[in-house]
Amino acid sequence: MVRDAGVKTVLVDDAHIAERVHELDLRAVTTGEADIDSSVLYGLPGAQTVPAMRLAGRVVSTKPLRAGEAVSYGYRHRAAVDTTVALVTGGYAQGIVRALGSSAHVEVDGVLRPIVGRVAMDVCVVDLEDSGAGEAVGADVVYFGGAGVARDALAEWADITGLGIAELITIAGLKAVREWTS
Repeated sequence: MVRDAGVKTVLVDDAHIAERVHELDLRAVTTGEADIDSSVLYGLPGAQTVPAMRLAGRVVSTKPLRAGEAVSYGYRHRAAVDTTVALVTGGYAQGIVRALGSSAHVEVDGVLRPIVGRVAMDVCVVDLEDSGAGEAVGADVVYFGGAGVARDALAEWADITGLGIAELITIAGLKAVREWTS
């Protein structure tokens, strides 16, 4: 992906990361300048490259929610119609900004679904709407990035929170598990 974007030299934080980059047959330096704009490198919204980062969680459980029933702290969300909701890993400790509750969407099985109620420390609730609830337990939930419909979700997050995209990706991951793929 990085080579496809025309990168010849990658600027990294330390020698350990530089070694990992060298294993991918790229030149890495710890001083100097990178030869690519970071929005292109990371595939941030508006860039014509695939996002290099993806923030994801998993569906822990699902439950039916009848019209009028509520979920989340202070029962901030009441269902307008009968639906199914999912408890999803990922909360403000992982960078899911609290302001996103009842305002943002996540990707579940290739479809954007709304976060409902308040975002908690390590979880949030997602309305699965008309999807097959039994099949959702264990499913990946993409908050932003990847190649699916949540690819440019950071743009929605920026509009909702008033934070910049760079600020949002900095917040994400303080407690999240990081994985490298090539």
